[in-house]
Amino acid sequence: MPRQNFLRLSPPFRAEHVGSLLRPRALYDKRVLLDQGKCSPEGLTALEDAAIEQAVKLQQQVGIKSVTDGEMRRAVFFEGVFDKLEGMTALPDRPIAEFKPYIPHIAFLLAAGLKTSPSIYCTGKIKRVRPFYVDPFKHLKSLVPEQDVRLIKMTMCSPSWFHQRHGSDLTYDRAVYKNDDEYFDALGVVYREEIQELYGLGCRHIQFDDPTFCYFCNDAMISGMEEAGVNHEALLTTYIRAINVCVRDRPGDLTVSVHLCRGNFKGMSFSEGSYARIAKKVFNELDVDTFYLEYDNDRAGNFEPLIHFPLDKVAVLGLVTTKTPELETVEQLTARVHEAAEEMVRENPHRTKEMALNQLCISPQCGFASVWEGNPISEEDQRRKLHVLVEAAKQIWTT
Repeated sequence: MPRQNFLRLSPPFRAEHVGSLLRPRALYDKRVLLDQGKCSPEGLTALEDAAIEQAVKLQQQVGIKSVTDGEMRRAVFFEGVFDKLEGMTALPDRPIAEFKPYIPHIAFLLAAGLKTSPSIYCTGKIKRVRPFYVDPFKHLKSLVPEQDVRLIKMTMCSPSWFHQRHGSDLTYDRAVYKNDDEYFDALGVVYREEIQELYGLGCRHIQFDDPTFCYFCNDAMISGMEEAGVNHEALLTTYIRAINVCVRDRPGDLTVSVHLCRGNFKGMSFSEGSYARIAKKVFNELDVDTFYLEYDNDRAGNFEPLIHFPLDKVAVLGLVTTKTPELETVEQLTARVHEAAEEMVRENPHRTKEMALNQLCISPQCGFASVWEGNPISEEDQRRKLHVLVEAAKQIWTT
């Protein structure tokens, strides 16, 4: 029996947003001072609290029904998971030679001439000695009516984030974990502990942010892996399993989603390529309810891979770009949603167009600020983009 999914069953959720929002100017300026060593992290707390309240109001005002904290407390989207685990050692200046050069964003660092980059190495048994996002959830929970707590979405990085940078040979000490399965099984335990605690507090939506899967769509990376003797098909299977282990035995009313990202750094992306290479495998084997798919420009390819989309999951089409201020129109978004639905029914006698539309939602292609500096757009641009998203959703699914 298919798992229930509140995004699919509730029309108000047709317009989603991925998670991060632009930092308000006061918080932005304070983070500049933090980077310069002129204030402490504690000095940001009051401004972060105010920014989160502002983020909640923005979502409510434009008509986005799900709620995030905009990731206002994070410097980067993946902060707050691996850095909190026992067994992980921070390496502020890890030699760039210990990163895999075929990974798209690592190729960018190499081209920029960097010799080192911050990272993490697993030196001991992994344990969750403190929560990832329990306190941020509690704060966000205090800002919404009790009946809206179920609408809160918590975002967190995928378990594969550091592994894809360093591979099976340089991610963990082989004296601690003999192979990838042991390493990801250990991570699965701590992710399940976090998810269970969040669920107990009322969280009903967990989103994994994962740039790794779209990297497998990149021809240059695949060629680089083959030259390095890396079995990319086996590694893709490993990364699917990694998430599946994290969400195993989850409650039936907990929605789990994954955002497939091509990179989002100050308006830049790092990768390109159609979902065709991974669609059948990822859409059908990844044990999640909802896929956030980037479709804001040609680098994502066309909608043809959606013919492989299963009948019991939801595809949130990232049709609105967060990388430039150019504003999409309701007409453009409507046409693209219908184009996607028509592709989903092609060669599939078991799915009507009405069924396909019922499986679709729309969103920006990524967050507006995966790093605290944000993308090169204004807060007003952000508001307009979210507004047009909601207006398009109203027209597509209420007419």
